[in-house]
Amino acid sequence: MKRFRKRFWACVLFTALCFVVGGISSLFQASAMREWYPLLEKSPLTPPGVVFPIAWSLLYLCIGIAGGLTVTSDSSLRRPMVRLWMAQLAFNFAWSLLFFTFRNPLLGMLDIVILDILVVLYLVRALRHERPAGWLFVPYLVWLLFATYLNGYVLAANGTGF
Repeated sequence: MKRFRKRFWACVLFTALCFVVGGISSLFQASAMREWYPLLEKSPLTPPGVVFPIAWSLLYLCIGIAGGLTVTSDSSLRRPMVRLWMAQLAFNFAWSLLFFTFRNPLLGMLDIVILDILVVLYLVRALRHERPAGWLFVPYLVWLLFATYLNGYVLAANGTGF
C-alpha cells in the first residue's frame, strides 16, 4: 500500500508539472497564435485549433504518469530515465518558445527533431525497465512525429523565420 501511495503521488506531481509547463508555454505563444500563426501557409493535414488543447491535455496526462512511474521505479536505470524525461519536457517547452514566441520554424524544427530523439530513447528504455511508462509514451511519440511533419511543412512553405 505504501508503494502504491508513493507512486500515485509521484504521478500526480509529474502530471501537474506537465500541465504547469504546458500552461506557461501557452502564455508565451498566445500573441503568435493570434497574429502570426494564422498567416502561415500550413499543411492540409493541420487539425482545427480546437484539437490541440484536447490532444495536449491527454498527452500531458500520459507523460506525467510515465514520469511518476519512472521516478518511483526500482530499475537501476531510474536516474538516467528521469533525466531523459526531464530533458524531453525541457525541449517540449523550448519548442513553443522557438516556434511561436521567436516565430522561427527552423529553430523549432531543430528542437523538435531533438525532442523526437529524446522521446524515442526514453520510450525504448522504459519499455525494457518500466513497461507501462514506455507504453504511455507511444501516443506522445506518434503526435510528435505528426507535429514534426507539420513544423517541417511550415518551414518549407514559409521559410526559416530569419
